Amino acid sequence: MRESEAATHGRRAVVELREKILSGELQGGARLFEVALAEALNISRTPIREAMSRLAEEGLLDRLPNGGFVVRRFGFADVIDSIELRGVLEGTAARLAAERGVPPQALEQIRQTALRLDACFGDLPDEVDFDAYSDLNARFHHELAGLSGSEIIRREVERASALPFASPSAFLPHRADLEAFRRSLRTAQDQHKALIDAIEAREGSRAEAIAREHARAARRNLEYIFTQDPASIAHIKELALVQA
Repeated sequence: MRESEAATHGRRAVVELREKILSGELQGGARLFEVALAEALNISRTPIREAMSRLAEEGLLDRLPNGGFVVRRFGFADVIDSIELRGVLEGTAARLAAERGVPPQALEQIRQTALRLDACFGDLPDEVDFDAYSDLNARFHHELAGLSGSEIIRREVERASALPFASPSAFLPHRADLEAFRRSLRTAQDQHKALIDAIEAREGSRAEAIAREHARAARRNLEYIFTQDPASIAHIKELALVQA
């Protein structure tokens, strides 16, 4: 197998296994077997083995003492900590961007993304294009991580965002039916704009505080589901990873 082909198979294995875990198809506590996964994905065992090592580094798998891997189970507190970690890292990225300054073209790019997010909202308070908002929200946060000018910070923000339910768009597809949640997205959009303004004004502390508060939206969504809307847990496959 050529090196480029092996790398492609490795990336595909990581992406597909991660998706199977986060979707709940591979549930917490399930032991993973190289041969079965290789056959299911139609690739060799080597990229499967490498993918499992990579996902163990991300925190989605645990290594067994006698070899092999098992899908990790997450406690409620683990998920809260993951969200808090993303907030800290995004806050650091925003502060560094403000303190170091951002090239005008990069600032204009994220501002255009925010304007496109504006277009997701209709005339009524709870009228939101959820699919478009989810995609653009993910893009906004990807661009925000890059504004720091630090590849280390950008990479660590991305890693933290990959943890279960720590993503900026966590639960967005599942809360489209909730009027109050739709309305809360307008507050989140105001925070997007305030973040850009603080970075442009070189207000590092303010930018950091806004970013950290903004990240707490995912925490509030999780807490709402577990305390106020437990019936929805059965309809969100990813929650199979979380033990309340």
